[in-house]
Amino acid sequence: MTKEEIKELVNLFAEANISKIKIKEQDGFEIELERDMCCDIPAPVCPTTPTPQPINVNVVNETHSNHTKSNNPTINSPMVGTFYQAPSPGAAPFVKVGSTVKKGDAIAIIEAMKIMNEIEAEFDCKIVEILVADGQPVEFGMPLFTVEKL
Repeated sequence: MTKEEIKELVNLFAEANISKIKIKEQDGFEIELERDMCCDIPAPVCPTTPTPQPINVNVVNETHSNHTKSNNPTINSPMVGTFYQAPSPGAAPFVKVGSTVKKGDAIAIIEAMKIMNEIEAEFDCKIVEILVADGQPVEFGMPLFTVEKL
């Protein structure tokens, strides 16, 4: 499965009213998602240590109701999950307003299904505004940052 197919599967599972799904491919790839339906909280089938996984993000010229309208592009959430500005509690945030980032630099983490997904910049840019609070739930396509391309 490609990263896009896995992201789509995780999003569909999060929205669906099912408690378990298991997929096995002929090449040996296997994925299993399970959640406790009494609490409606997704949980991994086996305990694992969260490892940041790079995810490419969508960039569009659109505005969000919580920030001032501008012509600057936004970096949007590639998935449903919880937004984190820093790699761990108490650590310095990946970026601040005014930070300049290079293509491939980590700018945030979104936790989905107990997996920490590192969000990377797709191009060189300057952070103009951070639109989401640390620890806030985010939806697919929700603007996270307003940026200025460099």
